[in-house]
Amino acid sequence: MGTTTYSFADVSASYSGPGGTFAIGNGAGVAEEGISITQVDDIGTLTIGADGSYMHSLHSGRAGTVTLRLLKTSPTNALLNDAMNAERQSGATYGDGTIVLRNPARGDVISCAGCGWRKVPDLNNGKTGQIVEWTWNSGRIDQKLGTGTPAAI
Repeated sequence: MGTTTYSFADVSASYSGPGGTFAIGNGAGVAEEGISITQVDDIGTLTIGADGSYMHSLHSGRAGTVTLRLLKTSPTNALLNDAMNAERQSGATYGDGTIVLRNPARGDVISCAGCGWRKVPDLNNGKTGQIVEWTWNSGRIDQKLGTGTPAAI
């Protein structure tokens, strides 16, 4: 039987691209809202015929988005800003990023390849510190969710 406990302390994530390689998971100043990985395409489409017959269409696309939310005070913001600026200088380097998220306590591994920065993050400076949201488009997301019973390390 797998464990029923989740902790962000178990989550490690990394960004690697033309502007550098560094940690973006636990310990990087991640905000409470954390890291989101979203597929943009449905896995398939169901088409219904005039006579009630049906047809499934399986789609091959695995593209999506990755959103990382950091506290305004996180030093990782400066690393990401420099990496974004380096990558956006040329089409030769844009979209060459890779993001990998792992949770060994749960057995999860999510790999995001072909990552290109979606936009410069919005910045809000007010009475209280805000969250800085970094978003990438990913050409391919491969996901393996574990059972909570990972192999002994």
